[in-house]
Amino acid sequence: MAIVVVGGQSRNVGKTSLVANLIKAVPERPWTAVKITQHEHDIPADASYVIREEREASGDSDTARYLRAGARRALLLTARPGCLADAIPALRRELGADDVILESNSVLEFLEPDVYLAVLDPAIADFKSSARQFLQNASAVVLNEPERRGIRWDKTLLDQVMRKPIFRVSPPHYLTADLVEFVRKKLQSLDQRV
Repeated sequence: MAIVVVGGQSRNVGKTSLVANLIKAVPERPWTAVKITQHEHDIPADASYVIREEREASGDSDTARYLRAGARRALLLTARPGCLADAIPALRRELGADDVILESNSVLEFLEPDVYLAVLDPAIADFKSSARQFLQNASAVVLNEPERRGIRWDKTLLDQVMRKPIFRVSPPHYLTADLVEFVRKKLQSLDQRV
């Protein structure tokens, strides 16, 4: 089982599009795609988390997009803030032997991925604390349209970014052939070790 994590500095930087397009670009992998969110919405009062499986590919949800892209399964894990640790054992049981691609930064506290892609947009000043915390662990940085925008980050962040392989992307795909090849090579080297 391969574990790929796609995280990002903030909302609306292209994480979901990157996940869906990677699933589509690497169809030979038996993907289970997981969206992880931490908020109170749609969680039963007596629970700290809920895991729901998406069964309908025609909807507008991120998990429906994963299915349309070719994922075998798509899951939404919603945890109350500070309760993601409670959900990890159940998530591990849900995953089985399929390769997994997760959209989350926070999951990096509990899982060690084979590939971690950090999606960044230098024109957005907002930078989640979880994205800052794990940026040093990124396998590569996926930089959203850097040539047309000013950079609004501090020097410490810039230094971390510049030490990583960088793939420059743009909407709506947030994916390039060289990024697909990078991920494929990482996964193939994992397969050869097993």
